[in-house]
Amino acid sequence: MDSLWNELTFAFSRTSMFPFFDIAHYLVSVMALKHQPGAAAMARKNPLSSWFTAMLHCFGGGILSCVLLAEPPLRFLANNTNILLASSIWYMIFFCPCDLVSQGYSFLPVQLLAAGMKEVTRTWKIVGGVTHANSYYKNGWIVMIAIGWARGAGGSIITNFEQLVKGCWKPEADIHRLKMSYPAKVTLLGSVIFTFQQTKHLAISRHNLMFLYTMFLVVTKITMMITETAVMPFACFEDTLNWILFGWQQQFSSCEKRSETKSSLNGTGSSTSKPIADASDKVQKKHTKKTE
Repeated sequence: MDSLWNELTFAFSRTSMFPFFDIAHYLVSVMALKHQPGAAAMARKNPLSSWFTAMLHCFGGGILSCVLLAEPPLRFLANNTNILLASSIWYMIFFCPCDLVSQGYSFLPVQLLAAGMKEVTRTWKIVGGVTHANSYYKNGWIVMIAIGWARGAGGSIITNFEQLVKGCWKPEADIHRLKMSYPAKVTLLGSVIFTFQQTKHLAISRHNLMFLYTMFLVVTKITMMITETAVMPFACFEDTLNWILFGWQQQFSSCEKRSETKSSLNGTGSSTSKPIADASDKVQKKHTKKTE
């Protein structure tokens, strides 16, 4: 049974992403671009700008990782096959007659299949980024985590930078983009896990870890799409960790405020009791004088 499991996970880890998984990644990325306001009109008005933005959506993680490692950021253009494949998908999505590609993508089973295949490519990108960073900085686990995170979820950062260059990025309107999304969080988690495995701090083989992590990504993504919910699968863990690390400070400050309010109330009570005592003494003195 163990040999069968190892054979399955090893064969899975040797799966090639080209062409089917890459097609799914490009399809989901370009469709996300098309759903942005004004993207379709921009594609017809300025096709070159739309194509460049689509390439940033498709290869943004690789570009960001190259920038962080001081490598040529346009190295992705050397892969002519992937560039032609991504460009073909961009052209069919924006310029297909009767918008057939978008209509076909609107079916939920197609979206689930494409999203699941895209999550598979996320695992391969994280592993590639961690391994590539380890070749530059041996056991530099912070660099490995950063590069794996950038390659797996750096597309959103690159696209925000592209909007900033074009002058159409408004932090006031897009403040939600500055927050960590689910892909960013789950990619960071995967980058940490694969970094620990690479540095021998996690006693598990790489192919087993790739299989388990990919199944987690696919099942979670499909579940979120079917249930149409944005609840994070590890939100409870985040809340617990936040309370452990930072909640005690809030409790301590609240206790200090309560003690301050109690002391202030005691101070005011004693100050009000003094005039009452003085008045009672005066009344008693007057009464003694009258009796005399």
